[in-house]
Amino acid sequence: MPMHHARPDSPRAASLRPPLAGLRIIEFEGIGPGPLAGSMLVDMGAEVTVITRPERGSIARQLGGGQPDPMRRGKTVVALDLKDKAGLAQALAMVSGADALIEGNRPGVMERLGLGPVHCASDNPKLVYGRMTGWGQIGPLARSAGHDINYVALTGLLSLSARSGQMPIVPPTVVGDASGALGLAFGMVCALLEARTSGRGRVVDGAIVDVLAKLGTIAQWLCASGQLDGPEASPFHDSPFYDVYACGGGGFITLGALEPQFYALLLEKLALTDIDPAMQYDRAAWPALKARFTALFASRSRAHWCDLLEGSDVCFAPVLSMAEARLHPHNVARGLYETTGDRGVTVHGAPRGLPLQS
Repeated sequence: MPMHHARPDSPRAASLRPPLAGLRIIEFEGIGPGPLAGSMLVDMGAEVTVITRPERGSIARQLGGGQPDPMRRGKTVVALDLKDKAGLAQALAMVSGADALIEGNRPGVMERLGLGPVHCASDNPKLVYGRMTGWGQIGPLARSAGHDINYVALTGLLSLSARSGQMPIVPPTVVGDASGALGLAFGMVCALLEARTSGRGRVVDGAIVDVLAKLGTIAQWLCASGQLDGPEASPFHDSPFYDVYACGGGGFITLGALEPQFYALLLEKLALTDIDPAMQYDRAAWPALKARFTALFASRSRAHWCDLLEGSDVCFAPVLSMAEARLHPHNVARGLYETTGDRGVTVHGAPRGLPLQS
């Protein structure tokens, strides 16, 4: 579903032309973030042709099982043996007529194949050459293997998942890989805009570690102010008003009532009239108050707390399973998910484009 859809049933938004319509992109298929970046560009209207190996890689078979690859949706797939002269020549011919390219190999691999930036730019100087890696094209780790969890760890962000004295948790794999994909897609669109006026392409070094570090700007700010990763109790780790709580009968809910007005409303809805909302940041009171919150939320079901708190300004949401998320009324109203076949799911393209005038 491309960006010009506000919702699948919105005729006004459907009249908008996809912003990347007419752009031709060649994607040398890898795993994870590279194909996801290509999928994001397809959602915005780009024409993406995927060059695949004659046989599917072992990690793709293992992770995907028998499910169709959702990141191939909307793409044209061409299988080529790039170590064969005819396959290499066909790939170069395809790149020569493209606006951009995506590859996700370790540094040096595309050069050895004869498909590096210099090879491709000789016939197509306006080409935007997107390189999706974990560690980037330069640096001591550039040629080392790695995965999502490693990149998140090196930026310092993984450490923030740990409460004081405890072990960091394993983050969902989307934290690094999906962030890197979004960063690469953004960088490529920026480069494509510039290439239209200058006539010169460029390499976009889409390193996941770089994008994660940039996304951690807010965390760095909070650390500098002593709100994270410091000796004092943190509003994000230790306070009663920003946490995950277990509910009676199973399930969990989340609170994020950082602002005074939201915290005051939370206390009101929970009928905690003996607590002074003006003392929200009295850190000495946090342990006892968190224990009180914990017991209160465990006394009733998740459904009860959803009925009481969801949709209000207390900054609340239930912790949903992936299957539950597809059925939540808000997500259904926005058309976020579409079931396709046996357990397959298509996710709506984001962000959305809406008319300036309705």
